[in-house]
Amino acid sequence: MLGSASAQRISADGATQTFDFLTEQYFDQVYFKYQPTAGTVAGFHQYDTQLEDYSAATLEKQRAALHVWEKKFAAIDAAALDAPQAADHDILLNSIRSAILTMEVVRPLEKNPDVYSSGATGAIFVLMERPFAPANTRLRSVVEREKLIPTQLLEARQNLKNPPKVFTEIALEQIDGLVSFFQTDVPSAFSDATDAGVKAEFAKSNAVVIEALKSYGAWMKSDLLPRSNGDYKLGEDTFRKELALNEMVDVPLDHLLQIAMNDLHKNQAEFARVAKEIDPAKTPQQMLAELASIHPAPDKLLPAFHDTFASLTNFIRTHHIITIPSEVQPTLEETPPFMRATTQASMDPPGPYETHSTKALFNVTLPEKDWTPERVSEHMAAFNVGTIISTSVHEAYPGHYVQFLWSPQVTSKVRKLIGANTNIEGWAHYCEQMMLDQGYGQPGFGANTEREAKLVRLGQLQDALLRDARFVVSIRLHTGVGGAMSFDDAVNFFVSDGYQSRAIGTMETKRGTSDALYLYYTLGKLEIMKLREDVKAKQGAKFNLQQFHDDFMRQGFAPIKVIRKQMLHDDSPVL
Repeated sequence: MLGSASAQRISADGATQTFDFLTEQYFDQVYFKYQPTAGTVAGFHQYDTQLEDYSAATLEKQRAALHVWEKKFAAIDAAALDAPQAADHDILLNSIRSAILTMEVVRPLEKNPDVYSSGATGAIFVLMERPFAPANTRLRSVVEREKLIPTQLLEARQNLKNPPKVFTEIALEQIDGLVSFFQTDVPSAFSDATDAGVKAEFAKSNAVVIEALKSYGAWMKSDLLPRSNGDYKLGEDTFRKELALNEMVDVPLDHLLQIAMNDLHKNQAEFARVAKEIDPAKTPQQMLAELASIHPAPDKLLPAFHDTFASLTNFIRTHHIITIPSEVQPTLEETPPFMRATTQASMDPPGPYETHSTKALFNVTLPEKDWTPERVSEHMAAFNVGTIISTSVHEAYPGHYVQFLWSPQVTSKVRKLIGANTNIEGWAHYCEQMMLDQGYGQPGFGANTEREAKLVRLGQLQDALLRDARFVVSIRLHTGVGGAMSFDDAVNFFVSDGYQSRAIGTMETKRGTSDALYLYYTLGKLEIMKLREDVKAKQGAKFNLQQFHDDFMRQGFAPIKVIRKQMLHDDSPVL
């Protein structure tokens, strides 16, 4: 500990007050100052007219500020804090160190052109997706942000050094959709604005953004793509550091890979067993092909998801799975254009401090109008009779949406604003299996016949295998542990071992090049399952599943290691 911490060790109260004071200052002076779009998302609307400044001078100020604040928080003696606050201290310090690692080592602003184009689009989307203020007020903020976008796109040309080819290809794949978004979606979202002056300003700023994005796309294609020869791999050292800082997991990578392979093989064996029960004459791959063909038409996909909500919530309540704090359902809509290249479905809840618009959006990626029939068929195979249920469970009940409904009961600002993906995505993925294990998906609850019930289980297992494949690919693609894996190797692995179509395998591998830690789905699920078994062993006959799930929710979005300590009062391993 640094000597300057001595005054803070006088009493627990002193350390507590210091930590609370510094936390408020940090979020205000650093976290949101340099990420104003995140401020809007969180519900802090004083940031609505600002945009991320990616100039070299500002980036250097941000980097220096992170180092200053890392020292300030490191100087606080965590032993003088109470247990929940000591955990928050660790979470916040890890978050700052992760941000430093990102700026100094990972360097996405030098490597990923999509950060700029999709990031700018996202900054406008968060102002239009929810009516947290009158249309005229939000449109004024759109205008102020749009005025800054052309400069940001020019900064991109200065910052981007040697991107991986796949990053530039993804950015180019999405650019036409982003242009269309500004041409069509943004104006239509503010059709009810009445302030003529603001509307006139918007017409100008929006036209400039459209041209700036077109120019950025042309520049990427003619200039950046030919010289995009960089490496997307994090490398073993950086991968381990990110995993430890973001998820508080320090298990050796070779051991993690073995855990991933074991889970993959277990789920493959279970898939084969269930497939044989349905039709002994068919191989698992033939059953997979049959399952892929049982899906709604593209224009019926959103209603198909909505139709699951009533039976899911009814089952959760009658079987005492978890407390659902609200009767309000999420709103289904098509995935925004800047997310479609790498996302099939997602939950977009309002920020933890949003008070004026509390609608949560359930996004589903529909086929594009210019796709070939073959590509549409491959895409829709991911939304079969089983995966529609597991996706509804994952995104809505009792997955992401229910966890969001619990978030107002979390009082810690750190846990409201900084989340571990092994918790967030681990919880949602854990729910997919847990719900079927508890009896959902049987005739009368999500299925009409025994055969359909088995197909639902196959869909859940297919989704589990997708996440198992992410687990394996993330480690091998970025670190080479277990054997180096090329992009094409990863696509093939998603198809052969993850039981996905080639279109999905390609989408997933693209995502994995930049979302290096997307092993957090299965990793988090396995951590939660171990926690549940350990709590059950400790409580014996007193164990109650709903109580376990409710207690888990009360911990917010903290890493599972933190939650284990709170629920088990020990430092036993997460896996």
